[in-house]
Amino acid sequence: MSPRRSYDQYCSAARALDLVGDRWTLLIVRELLAGPRRYTDLHADLPGVSTDVLASRLKDMERDGIATRRRLPPPGAAYVYELSERGRALLPVLQALGKWGEGELGELRPTDAVRAHWSALPLLRALEGEGIVEVLLEEGEFHLRLGAGDGPAYGDGPAPGPVDARLVLDSATCTAVCRGELTPADAVRAGRITVTGDGALAEALREGTGGREAGPGGT
Repeated sequence: MSPRRSYDQYCSAARALDLVGDRWTLLIVRELLAGPRRYTDLHADLPGVSTDVLASRLKDMERDGIATRRRLPPPGAAYVYELSERGRALLPVLQALGKWGEGELGELRPTDAVRAHWSALPLLRALEGEGIVEVLLEEGEFHLRLGAGDGPAYGDGPAPGPVDARLVLDSATCTAVCRGELTPADAVRAGRITVTGDGALAEALREGTGGREAGPGGT
């Protein structure tokens, strides 16, 4: 395990960056906000990270109390990594960073990797209420846990149980919402998001009250 590097500054921002400022650390947190993940799953959903760097970052996160490692009971019998309570507290940090970076998305570059669940955090910012929302994109499916509290913020694939609303949208619409250019309510009204479900959350989305307003650069 590598020794922790420090900015040696008596400043809370500098102390925070001592822990999560290394390359890849916050993106590992983004993946673990979905709940426990195996090392191989993390490596698959972090294209570009080397096995050595990923292993080193995970060890650092364990040492610093951001993540833990545990063995699943049989028949799984695999090790998984998951965020500690302190690690889960980084959700608003990731949300604020994502909001700040909306204008940097631009057009999809030929070298850009894409995973459907990378849209989970932007959609969590855009939606209001509490409940389970399934989202189906061309690239895949994931589910959101609005108002989840201490649990995972989202999950890859279909929800394991009942859902309150199901959203079907294309990549262009999802990108516009993630950039803050389009609200979910406006997308529903324009027929760009199809909402199904009988829950209060689905009804709110159909009525145009289930999302936040677009930012200053949006429409």
